[in-house]
Amino acid sequence: MSANNPQDATDPATQAVRDIADVAAVEVITAAAVHLMSAAAVKCGLAEDDADGPGARHRDLDEARKLINALAALVTTAAPDIGNQHARSLRDGLRSLQLAFREASPFPDAPGEGPGEKFTGPVS
Repeated sequence: MSANNPQDATDPATQAVRDIADVAAVEVITAAAVHLMSAAAVKCGLAEDDADGPGARHRDLDEARKLINALAALVTTAAPDIGNQHARSLRDGLRSLQLAFREASPFPDAPGEGPGEKFTGPVS
């Protein structure tokens, strides 16, 4: 469609681009980090219990490791650009997940070898 076509205003793809264009980068980065944190928490077995059973039934440490690694890379590389105010809370959440992973693991990794620690350094 051309830029002068009145149907552009109702085109879902065009509207999605406009919506994304209105969002600041820090919000996109923070939202992505929160999604990674939430998924990692569930995979660490931290989901709430519900009528179907304990939240720990969702534990999958292999998946949690991948998510925490991705989160650590995102937080570490984005921190200078998003500012200390945003980065501090993301680092705190990341550290909590790293510690939860260590606690959930039947054979904890050596210091500096846990998920994300190649980006953050050892967590204890």
